[in-house]
Amino acid sequence: MASKALIVAIAYYIITMLDFNLLSWQCLNRPIVVAPIIGLVLGDVKTGIIMGASLESIFMGISAIGGAVPADACSASVIAVAYTILTGASAEEGLAIAMPIGTVMASFNAIVMSLINSPLAAYWEHLAVTNMKQFKIQSIGWMFIANLIGTTVLFLAIAFGVEGLNAVLASLPAFVMTALTAASSMMIGVGFAILTSMIWDGEVGIFFFVGYVLVAYAGLGTVPVAVIGAAIAVTLFFINRNIINAKKELQTSGVSAKSANSEEDFF
Repeated sequence: MASKALIVAIAYYIITMLDFNLLSWQCLNRPIVVAPIIGLVLGDVKTGIIMGASLESIFMGISAIGGAVPADACSASVIAVAYTILTGASAEEGLAIAMPIGTVMASFNAIVMSLINSPLAAYWEHLAVTNMKQFKIQSIGWMFIANLIGTTVLFLAIAFGVEGLNAVLASLPAFVMTALTAASSMMIGVGFAILTSMIWDGEVGIFFFVGYVLVAYAGLGTVPVAVIGAAIAVTLFFINRNIINAKKELQTSGVSAKSANSEEDFF
């Protein structure tokens, strides 16, 4: 278990370093990207892809506003996928523990920021004023060191916590596991509901109901519905662009006609 945990921790470290520090947040830390990578390094890409799509559905409606981070989607995805693959648990059980883990890791990250980074703020400010070269060198070095804290916690959680968590879940009554399975399925719906409430608009809301009817009553899969939606979006884009161009042409012709009339009146 420790060797697998080390592999997962290294993958997590590389992903977070690339996304947060080196590439300026290219969404590599999103569940739909992280989960398949963890599945790949653990030898079960299929489970990683399935859980990645489900976890993204749960976390995609959760946004970090300012310094408030409600849940760490990256850590939750890594631990949930590792737990599912290493213990042979069902994907539903892995999804059920994702949100609590994400909330705990977000709280841990906030504590680390308060206890370690905040006291160093005065030092960094003084160094930036007095020695910019050392400030750049130490800042880059600190990025690599600070990221090790979360990576170490994640390694310990997988190496020593996964088996214990599996034993606890195995000892629970059957009705509890059934409830967890139902709850994990409901969380996906809640994630979609949160996202929909953020982007809902009266002009495009009708397409939500069209998609629902196509899936529920016409029996179409997600790929055909996505293709239909893309075709509608492209069609509306070109229609709107033509309308805008036509308005600009009318405005241009109107200005030209007004200018010509003014010249005739002058002479």
